[in-house]
Amino acid sequence: MEAIVLWLVKVIGDMGYVGILLLMAMESSLFPIPSELVVPPAGYLAAQGRMHIGLVIFFSTLGSLIGALFNYALAYYLGRPWILRYGKYFLIPPEKFAKVEAFFLRHGEISTFTGRLIIVVRHLISLPAGLSRMNLTRFCFFTVVGSFIWVTILAYIGYIVGSNMELVRLYYKQTVVALVVIMAFVLAGYICWQKRKAQSGL
Repeated sequence: MEAIVLWLVKVIGDMGYVGILLLMAMESSLFPIPSELVVPPAGYLAAQGRMHIGLVIFFSTLGSLIGALFNYALAYYLGRPWILRYGKYFLIPPEKFAKVEAFFLRHGEISTFTGRLIIVVRHLISLPAGLSRMNLTRFCFFTVVGSFIWVTILAYIGYIVGSNMELVRLYYKQTVVALVVIMAFVLAGYICWQKRKAQSGL
């Protein structure tokens, strides 16, 4: 893992912001390169003065949106049969896709936002959004907001702890637990709001 992180630091340092954008676009599409291995090294480079933390966050978020739009378009135009047939070749077996789709159907459009902050769900949530023909503007909005929060956290983890992978893992685990709890409250609040809205309309 240390070797991978050092290699990514070198790659990002050589390719600059374009490298961040490309790697995060891949992370958000069918090539799930873990964002926790991409963004913290970029944050580390920002701490060294070799990058700007604001631009790291911007290009990471933009890359996430591009990758998400790719998945959205894939599902929108090719449909569920293609995903179920060929998804296994991109680490998306039918059972995994079924779980993510159920998550989307159960929680609605807000899952596009919360899903960006949950492991595994993050790079797949765009597929059911595309299948359901979710409004593109709302899809982009929720994707950008969720991605911005996620990459900001990761960038500052790298900025603060540098290339020390043990500390990155420690902060990452704590962050994931905190985000899961927060997202549970967000979803509960959203569901309650939707129920009240529906009742008031009756």
